[in-house]
Amino acid sequence: MDLGGAKIGETEHEQKVLFAIDEGWLAKRREEPIDPAMPIIDPHHHLWERGGARYLLHDLKADIDGGGHNIRATAFSQCDSMYRADGDPAFAPIGETEFVNGTAAMSASGVYGPIRVCAGIVGFADLFMGDAVDKVLEAHLRTGGDRFKGLRYCSVWDADKSIRSTPMEFPQGLLLDPKFRAGYARLSRYGLSFDALLYHTQIPELADLARAFPETPIVIDHIGCPLGIGVYAGRRDEVFRLWRQNISDIAKCGNVAIKLGGMGMHFFGFGFENLPVPPSSDELAKIWKPYVETCIEAFGVKRCMFESNFPVDKRYYSYGVMWNAFKKLAASFSAGEKAELFFNSAKRAYRLPTTMS
Repeated sequence: MDLGGAKIGETEHEQKVLFAIDEGWLAKRREEPIDPAMPIIDPHHHLWERGGARYLLHDLKADIDGGGHNIRATAFSQCDSMYRADGDPAFAPIGETEFVNGTAAMSASGVYGPIRVCAGIVGFADLFMGDAVDKVLEAHLRTGGDRFKGLRYCSVWDADKSIRSTPMEFPQGLLLDPKFRAGYARLSRYGLSFDALLYHTQIPELADLARAFPETPIVIDHIGCPLGIGVYAGRRDEVFRLWRQNISDIAKCGNVAIKLGGMGMHFFGFGFENLPVPPSSDELAKIWKPYVETCIEAFGVKRCMFESNFPVDKRYYSYGVMWNAFKKLAASFSAGEKAELFFNSAKRAYRLPTTMS
């Protein structure tokens, strides 16, 4: 796979540290669920076994059950999990869809209760293949069936190489590359959407892509990742102003939606992982409020969706506390607006079954 010059940037040991979860530390903060009956779709989580870390169906189900919130369905997001070890490397990502579709089938059996885990699947294909990517997309659709909804592509890049958010490094300007766009142009042919993981400084590049291909739905992961480490440490107000400007601009593209979550990750610079006790939902809501309010003001409730980003964000707080924080952030909204933020926006973005309610 070309990936536009992307390369592996972490050792297995570094990945193990990155994905390490301290259950004892998390247990120091427990909260009763707020409005536990409200239906929720979690539109962004991962499943994997790598680097000595494991997070599979039973682990996710334990977090969901332990939180006490009414999670009715989830959507899986690409994370280079269970790629095929043999055969044409271009088709290696089909292994992830096989793995996740199997998990979805387990959940759909009803053995695990009414929840439908991985009702939507977002995978990966190398868009630098151009027209040749069609065969990979078709293989994903054969493998995942109606559950396969789109691709996620990481394009994170910053001149400060100390800022790391993925096991791979990506080239500057990936979303602007004509070779990438040749493959991207194929998504609409198959009715597939595009998930974007990038930093706040790169949002204008994504806006350019959205305007060039208005027929392809885009979902921005993790509010567009306003950075707070490296050269951005101590510059939160400055970063916020640029991020808000970029968010306001890309929100003008009607084919773009945004996920509200992932805000625990280390590169946001909030330092939750360094606290003696995990943050409370009140503390999280206070810190996240200006970001969430900015996104909802720009995109509206019908293009915003709360997400867990588990197990990545499990390093910083528990599943239940996180959803309590989201519900506190949405407390002033009407019942209809809450339904959009917690359920309907995700259902639309990932074209989930209309019978799901």
